[in-house]
Amino acid sequence: MKPERRISAPPIDRRLVRELRRRDPRAVETIGERYGPLLRGYLAGALGDPSSAEDVLQMTMLDVWRRGPTYDPERASLTTWLLMIARSRAIDHLRRRVPEPYDPAGLSEVIDRDGVDQLDALLERWRIAGLISGLPKQEATLLRLRFYDGLSQSQIAQRTGMPLGTVKMRMVRALERLRQAIETEQP
Repeated sequence: MKPERRISAPPIDRRLVRELRRRDPRAVETIGERYGPLLRGYLAGALGDPSSAEDVLQMTMLDVWRRGPTYDPERASLTTWLLMIARSRAIDHLRRRVPEPYDPAGLSEVIDRDGVDQLDALLERWRIAGLISGLPKQEATLLRLRFYDGLSQSQIAQRTGMPLGTVKMRMVRALERLRQAIETEQP
C-alpha cells in the first residue's frame, strides 16, 4: 500500500482557517469574496431561484461564522466544508417550502421532487471542480477538456498542440493526483 500523500490547502485557505478559529470577522468577509460566487452558483442551481439563493447564501455565511472555530481541515477542504453547509441550508430551505400540513412519512418524496437528489449531484460536481482547480494548471486544463468539453485525448492533443503521448502521460498523472485528492477528502 502506498503511503498517503496529502494535497495541502492553498496558503489563503490556511490563513482563512486560522482567522475563522480566532473569530476574525475578516475571515468571513474574505470567504464571501473568494467563495461567494461558487456558493451562489451552487445555491441558484440547487434552489432554482436566485432570490432564494441569496437568502440561503446569507444563512450559509452566518453558519460559517458560527461553526468556524470548530472547522477541522483534516476532515474536509474549506471548499467542501462550505458546500456542505450550503447544501444543508438549501435542504432546510426546501423543507420549509413544503406546504403545511404535511405527512412526515411522505417528506422524502416531496424533497426528492424538489431536487435534493439534484443537490447531491450538483454538490459532487462542485466538489470535483474545486479539487481539479487545486491541481497544477496544465493538468487541470487537460481534465477540463476531457470531462467538461468531452474531447478525446487525440482531440486534446490537436487543440493544445501537445504530442499525444504527452497528453496521455499528463492525463494519467492528473487523474492520479485527483484520485489522491478525493481519497484525502474522505473523513
